[in-house]
Amino acid sequence: MAEESENNNKNTFADTVRKKSARRIRSREEGDKGLWYGLGMFGLVGWSVSIPTILFLLLGIWIDSSYKSTYSWTLMMLVAGIFTGCMNAWYWVKNESKGE
Repeated sequence: MAEESENNNKNTFADTVRKKSARRIRSREEGDKGLWYGLGMFGLVGWSVSIPTILFLLLGIWIDSSYKSTYSWTLMMLVAGIFTGCMNAWYWVKNESKGE
């Protein structure tokens, strides 16, 4: 039983080393992406968060002005917009880090 666990750990370690080595080789082949790539990614993340936040916020303001409620739809929609924007940014960053 202990021998099986040890072999599994060795396979996991070998897979990890293989993946990191392939990533390093791919990075060397692609070269440095540079300043413009970094600024572009920074802008993409910023817009991915700000646009849904503003749209949801405007929706919340419209709901609050149109319908009387004991709840603040503006605040709820603001939180929903920030969450949606962060998930959107996470999706883009995750795909870029995979190299897709």
